[in-house]
Amino acid sequence: MCSFDPKRKNILLINPWIYDFTAYDFWLKPLGLLYIASILRRQTSCRLHFIDCLDRFHPLVEKKPKSKADGRGHFPKEEVPKPEVLKNVPRRYSRYGIPLQLFLHELDQAPVPDLVLITCTMTYWYPGVQAVVELVREKFGSVPIILGGIYATLATDHALRFSGADVVLPGPSENKILPVVKQILGDGHVREAEFRTFKDLPRPAYDLLPAKGWLPLLTSRGCPFRCTFCAGPLLYDRFEQSHPSETAADIGRLFQQFGTRHFSFYDDALLLNKDAHIIPIFEEVVRRGWPVSFHTPNGLHIREIDQGLAFLMKKAGVRSIYLSQESLDAAVIREACPKVAEGDLEKAIVCLEKAGYKRDDINVYLIAGLPNQEVAGIKESILHVRRLGANVRMAYFSPLPGTPVWQDLVDKGVLKKDADPLLYNKLAFPYLWGDFSAGDFESLRKILISTQ
Repeated sequence: MCSFDPKRKNILLINPWIYDFTAYDFWLKPLGLLYIASILRRQTSCRLHFIDCLDRFHPLVEKKPKSKADGRGHFPKEEVPKPEVLKNVPRRYSRYGIPLQLFLHELDQAPVPDLVLITCTMTYWYPGVQAVVELVREKFGSVPIILGGIYATLATDHALRFSGADVVLPGPSENKILPVVKQILGDGHVREAEFRTFKDLPRPAYDLLPAKGWLPLLTSRGCPFRCTFCAGPLLYDRFEQSHPSETAADIGRLFQQFGTRHFSFYDDALLLNKDAHIIPIFEEVVRRGWPVSFHTPNGLHIREIDQGLAFLMKKAGVRSIYLSQESLDAAVIREACPKVAEGDLEKAIVCLEKAGYKRDDINVYLIAGLPNQEVAGIKESILHVRRLGANVRMAYFSPLPGTPVWQDLVDKGVLKKDADPLLYNKLAFPYLWGDFSAGDFESLRKILISTQ
């Protein structure tokens, strides 16, 4: 903590609710906001206060939802009216996270802020931002509010017009946040700094999280592949990896300091450059004998899994295996997904099985709903994965602004360039604009149930 002014300012950081048809805590934490918090802590004299609307473990949540030992679980939820644009989607719409009154209680307990920072992940989760902004305004008046995160990056114009925030910071914000804070709070409270690479960033402010039994890890940023439906290159335009020794040291430090036993990798390309990156990390974990487990919710690049890596993953404690296959339809792979090739999945599953993983513990991501994607091809992909003995994890398509697939939909007039991001909801497309009918959607659901 830097002490530049004896009269310190207060900054309130908020992770808002999710408003959606469904939501599940799949190792979900506001890691970007924790990085920004760490920068503010190091480069300013401000006091930080954090409110997490998605804190399932909040001590004042009366009825705790079911949770798994590894950190996954259901959010508390309350049904709310559907936005008008989604009225024809025959599903219930809810606010996921802590109860409204508990959030108001948290605002009452917080120091009066001189600045508020809010993040938002999915573009179509912006109603949570709007709700938080409105309540903050009611409580604290015209306090400056800064919005960052994926919504602010991919739907910047919408965020500027409708979020209610005073400042919207798109893209990586580590080199944007300090000048803005300095402009708002004054020179005496901020010491500017430049972070040239991912390796320069301070470690996330994990201590702000009330529950630390599991924590997210980011060992790299970006992805060199250019899948047409993925916004990775728009969020970070190059691929960078951390120092393996520092990442391993972080794992040990977090285990020792907080007792953290479950770590979830947030990397988009965790296994790339494996000999110089993830292999040294796992080897150090094994050498140290730390009793920890690792999870891979963002998916692993399948072609990087060989027999040696599979054995090391098992020995290091990688428990949750999610493979990014996306499709087994040759046309879809050729046009949209250059990271996989024919035969990659079968080879990876054999390697993992030989290393000691059961086939029915291996999860394979498949995507459904891409423009021009045939339902028959999706069904065959599901059946093929099940014939291999692995589990299917269906990822329903959501158009991400700025991606090639989104641009194609705009060019064809399927979506407007300034469409309400609520239309991008992954469960809305069969009912509102996608190539799939509601019947197609239901048939996929039934075949998934029947093959599990």
